[in-house]
Amino acid sequence: MASSGVRHGQTGQVQNMMMAFNRDTNDIEFDFDGKNLIKGETDGSSYPNGGLRATHTAGGYLAIDTSSPIFLRGDTIFIPSAFVSYYGAALDEKTPLLRSNAALSKHGKRLLKHLGLDIGNSEVISNIGLEQEFFLVPREEYYRRPDLQLAGRTIIGRDAPRGQEMCDHYMAPPSLASPALAAMQEMQDECWKLGIPLKTRHREVAPNQYEFAPLFGLNTTQIDQNLMVMQIIEEVAARHGLAALLQEKPFNDVNGSGKHNNWSIGTEDGVMLLHPDKINKATGNPAAFAVIMSAIIAAVNEHGDLMRMAIASPGNDFRLGACEAPPAIVSTYLGEDMTFYLSHFKDGKGEGEYIPKLKTLDLGTHEVLPFEVPAEDRNRTSPFPYGGARFEFRAVGSSQNVSMVNTVLNTIVAEKFAEFCDRIDAGEDVHDIAREHLNDNWKVIFNGNNYDEDMQQELTDRGIWRIDSGVEAIATLTSEKNIKLFQKMKVLTKEECESRQHILHDHYTGTVDIEAKCMVDMINQHIIPSVKAAGVGPLSDLEAAVGTLKAAIAEIHAADSSYKAAQLARVLRLETMIDIRAICDAAEEVVPANLWTLATYKELLFLDSHTASTPDTETFFDE
Repeated sequence: MASSGVRHGQTGQVQNMMMAFNRDTNDIEFDFDGKNLIKGETDGSSYPNGGLRATHTAGGYLAIDTSSPIFLRGDTIFIPSAFVSYYGAALDEKTPLLRSNAALSKHGKRLLKHLGLDIGNSEVISNIGLEQEFFLVPREEYYRRPDLQLAGRTIIGRDAPRGQEMCDHYMAPPSLASPALAAMQEMQDECWKLGIPLKTRHREVAPNQYEFAPLFGLNTTQIDQNLMVMQIIEEVAARHGLAALLQEKPFNDVNGSGKHNNWSIGTEDGVMLLHPDKINKATGNPAAFAVIMSAIIAAVNEHGDLMRMAIASPGNDFRLGACEAPPAIVSTYLGEDMTFYLSHFKDGKGEGEYIPKLKTLDLGTHEVLPFEVPAEDRNRTSPFPYGGARFEFRAVGSSQNVSMVNTVLNTIVAEKFAEFCDRIDAGEDVHDIAREHLNDNWKVIFNGNNYDEDMQQELTDRGIWRIDSGVEAIATLTSEKNIKLFQKMKVLTKEECESRQHILHDHYTGTVDIEAKCMVDMINQHIIPSVKAAGVGPLSDLEAAVGTLKAAIAEIHAADSSYKAAQLARVLRLETMIDIRAICDAAEEVVPANLWTLATYKELLFLDSHTASTPDTETFFDE
């Protein structure tokens, strides 16, 4: 847990050679014993564990996850596994996700049966599709940035004369003159060898920013595969003279990176619960879709704090609400067409089937014939928009393991399904329950512009969840409401919630600690010497800044709790370090280029004009 944005690869791996010596002949024998494939034991105390393990109680146990395929890479067979303590407490991200899948299936099946569809021994499953964004920068310039190497983002750096002002990067053709395209082709090939189909590749909004998107699939499989995708992106980039940056906000004043989590639910045989036509036909109930949507809308409104907690990665501090990701106000977009339908349903004006409208675009040409498009436009400002058979959780950070994100989505929806079913079992009418939930939670539906500050204030005034601070969002994990939710759904115990909160706060503090120490070193070892050599620049301000940073770091280290340390770290990061960054950037502005020793944004961000493809990095094709 809590390795996002820091280390290479977010999996824990123990690689064992399957061999033994024959005691009689002393020959080597390869021992492919099944018991070694399905269970293992290791140290559980050296991982972040939030107090669940200690050096004197260190046992950690692995058990194979049968929902995620075993795969081969190089000379190693990889077996996706759950990792728990001696007492069965989850030490990993996977175990709570699997528990949430069980809760969603159990209560999803109950609700489907009430709606008219009995799926027997089959399961309700959660499918996801993950859009992975990242940056590629010249590796030789990366080595001239201690902050990128150690913290994953630039903590100082003056804007280049060009950024994304002209909106000219998005979907631009990848250039054969730089190594980026060849690197991406090899990344796709490496992933394909593991059974990971990266279906889409394209440039993103910022300079040197790119995206891969796979085919959707079962959430456990997709998450395991995404962890390998991120690892492969970093490894392959290095072979092409590039460095891959998976952090959410590696550069100031250009877009950061996300990992849009497209979430849907369905049956194992393909009945999609969020597809109005399919679920209504399968159940024989024209209002089935409306009932399911009412439960999800209620879940988002009631548990928006947990959704915000799930995306509180350190890198999202600089990304949420910055016209590149939705703000930290948790609403959902349904579109005017569906909103109109649900409004009539909740007001008792009709229980007919929802049939999404289409409209025809006629461009007035003979060459391009008229074609149909959905009646609803895209709303990229919404944290959780409906997108036709799925919801897209758009605020997820690019470096995150999205297990917690999907654990939360599954759990809050499962709890609402269970509530509906319990009331139906007690004799209440399902349509009345759905109408009540729509009326009580209608305020969370918002189809407008979430970037507009007036609209943000309107949403705040409505009383929907708004938690601007990631540190405070993490603290909601142990609220009475949320512990009760996770315990009721048998997803996390009180102790597991407390340990995760502790880990996430420590992770935030550790991230800021690394960044602040990098800033101290960069000022002392690079910026002050450059200013002195040039004879220009804010020398006294820089020297004072070092003392300010060291004092703040010491105060954090002296904090009496992980929560307090994280609160102090947030102030250091979002106030003190931003002010000091302005001083550093002012120095960069006046120091001659030949005396500035750190790689600049101009040198880092423009592969097309600053690098050229060599024979070793030509377009990659696997023969």
